[in-house]
Amino acid sequence: MTPPYLTLVIPAFNEGRRLPQFLEQLAAFAALPGRPPTELLVVDDGSAPEHAALQRAAAEQAAARLAHGGRHRLRYLAAPRNQGKGAAIRLGWREAHAGSAWLGFVDADGAVGASELWRMAGMLEQAEHDLLAGARVLMAGRHIERSLFRHLQGRVFATLTERALGLGFYDTQCGVKFARADLLRPRLDELREERWLLDVELIAVLQRDGARCLEVPIDWADQGESKVVFGLDALRMFRGLGRLARRLERLPPLPPAEVRRTGSGE
Repeated sequence: MTPPYLTLVIPAFNEGRRLPQFLEQLAAFAALPGRPPTELLVVDDGSAPEHAALQRAAAEQAAARLAHGGRHRLRYLAAPRNQGKGAAIRLGWREAHAGSAWLGFVDADGAVGASELWRMAGMLEQAEHDLLAGARVLMAGRHIERSLFRHLQGRVFATLTERALGLGFYDTQCGVKFARADLLRPRLDELREERWLLDVELIAVLQRDGARCLEVPIDWADQGESKVVFGLDALRMFRGLGRLARRLERLPPLPPAEVRRTGSGE
């Protein structure tokens, strides 16, 4: 079997209804030319038994379908208990194939469709950047389906994130990101966010290490049934930004040999 160029983690918590369709679409689009050899890791984040059974069955079916081509593989991992999206993604990254040049994740709900996911994955082998992140930007050629409330909530959070950390990102929370493994692996033990702030933490940590970051406008369709609890999770995220900013100030730099230089090639 071809060694993977990309390991993509799909964190799944009670996604027994939506994940099977998404995995079926991923497997269908994977057969098209131009897809880099990919390892898909479905990480069950302590789902209820009825959802866990459906998720595992869907993963097994998709794995069998992908195995016929020999370029892609799919594995299913089960976390011992529910800890959050961030924790599930980190678990998958730690279990990734050692030869993967890129590590990434995509949400299990299918808001980022299979065609858009593979379009971004196809950019990696020619990428001049170290972090590629999807962005829900309404512009020519892109299609965004999102409620006004969620859009406004996202813009408020983006504004607070920019004020706290100065990342220069339009959309930190879009559910698809890819990072070069040689930059990300040395920082895995220092990524601490267990829930929604992992997206922000990933960008902030890699930027601090000199990563070249690029936002890629994508098609995105709200699938409903959000796992975000209105009010409570917003408060957690806003409070978490301050905690994250303070922790980043104490984060030691990587040894010079491991820092990717940008721009001038120094």
